[in-house]
Amino acid sequence: FGQQHQMMSTEAHQMEDLSTSKQERHFDYLVIGAGSGGIASARRAATYGKKVGIIESGRLGGTCVNVGCVPKKVMWNAAGIAETLHDMKHYGFSGGELDGISFDWGFLKESRDAYIRRLNDIYKRNMANSNVTLISGRASIVADQEEGLAKLVQVINDEESSDGSGKEGRTVASYSADRVLIAVGGYPMFPPGEGIMDHSISSDGFFELDDLPTKAVIVGAGYIAVELAGVLQALGTDTSLVLRKEKAMRYLDDMLSDTLDEEMSRHGIAIYRNTQGVKSITIDDNDNNENGDGLKTVHLNNGEVINDVDTVLVATGRAPAVESLNLANAGIAQKDDSGHIVVNEHSETSVDGFYALGDVCGTVELTPMAIAAGRRLADRLFGEERFQNVKVSYDNVPTVIFSHPPIGTVGLTENQAIDTYGQENVKVFRAKFTSLYYGPWLIDADDKPKTAMKLVCAGEDERVVGLHVIGNGADEMLQGFSVALKMGATKADFDSCIAIHPSTSEEFVTMFPWGLSKQRTGAKISPLNTEVDGNSAIPKSRL
Repeated sequence: FGQQHQMMSTEAHQMEDLSTSKQERHFDYLVIGAGSGGIASARRAATYGKKVGIIESGRLGGTCVNVGCVPKKVMWNAAGIAETLHDMKHYGFSGGELDGISFDWGFLKESRDAYIRRLNDIYKRNMANSNVTLISGRASIVADQEEGLAKLVQVINDEESSDGSGKEGRTVASYSADRVLIAVGGYPMFPPGEGIMDHSISSDGFFELDDLPTKAVIVGAGYIAVELAGVLQALGTDTSLVLRKEKAMRYLDDMLSDTLDEEMSRHGIAIYRNTQGVKSITIDDNDNNENGDGLKTVHLNNGEVINDVDTVLVATGRAPAVESLNLANAGIAQKDDSGHIVVNEHSETSVDGFYALGDVCGTVELTPMAIAAGRRLADRLFGEERFQNVKVSYDNVPTVIFSHPPIGTVGLTENQAIDTYGQENVKVFRAKFTSLYYGPWLIDADDKPKTAMKLVCAGEDERVVGLHVIGNGADEMLQGFSVALKMGATKADFDSCIAIHPSTSEEFVTMFPWGLSKQRTGAKISPLNTEVDGNSAIPKSRL
């Protein structure tokens, strides 16, 4: 698209809507991408009285709201209900065995999609209430921006013919702004290989499925792959997970990835290991399933074959959605290996007046991270003097993987802590146990699901630099402990907090040995990630 844009740039002004004056098309702040980060930054800037516009070609809310966190959590909740139904016999409930309970995927999809549409409308109303102007179309940054002058962005719209037969024409309108934020997010990629793109879906496609797959193959080792594999398996799909190497989620602390591996196998997910990925996908048009689509055969690079598959979902990575932005000609630097936009700690790109944040930068690809970065950027650019040096912190960012069971993690893994502080300066506290929920189950203790927890501490103060948990409730317990880590809490701080009993989370404040650490409390770290009383974040010399 970038090449097409260059060819048509000379005729762009001839196609503009001349009823709109240049003054009306100029903004103090123009945001490209109405995802969570872009909208948060735009609305924050508007609170400072700035004229703000936001450009978007798709549904409001970006990946998270439409094909990510939110609809995924709905499906995870449904899977959790299925697991509760499976577990109810252990608490004396009968008369509703799984073979007598029906599940209507279509009903859930319709309800879920209606909920997402309501969220889209809420975003639209919120932006209108904040006096943020919504501009529909795809953005392309004009080349050869002159330093010190307004930044120019063209917005392209392809118009459908009135009879629905296809594209009728293209309109291009120009907008200018004092500052431009790029927050366009990313999109799922497909690996190379015969038939892979033609006969598989991405995580986006998962939310378009009209029926629950009978047999599914999930390709990938990241959080999207393990989350969707867990959902499908719990809802009744015969699910396989294809890993390029030995196990999934290898970047997590080994305790988390190892326990997840055990639990996925216990749930019945067939894990194909050390496959080096998918070689090809073939389809048998003569062997139709009930949807009229041929069943698929998945050929792996290690020679293994998976037959009679109706759905193949590929979750092997994502790329920044920058194709139409004309970044190279605008002089905005990108990473050579991935195409992500290069920014500094203040979200500034290589071109003055242009900023970027969120998944398009590839730093911490989490919705709340983009929201925080977007708001802090607007504070620094347009806020009062106390915000002039503010920046968002990318350290100790908590995250939850909605696998089965869920995972919560914040800070350094054990290995990362050793690499950072040295083996002799790291102390690890661990716990692995069966939670009370499974206590009454009349099965062998070794067959009961396990909860695993770990505190990673560094230095003489035993400051907690990593906290990790896998098990029921991990998703809801992590947020509060993350605040403690951000404030520099020590093991002694954790021990000084009286446990809530009986709960799983109490294990973090009662880990053996309890109460014997040096009675040193953590230092405070500025919530603005700036200095407080002349002291910034805890220096390594304190450890």
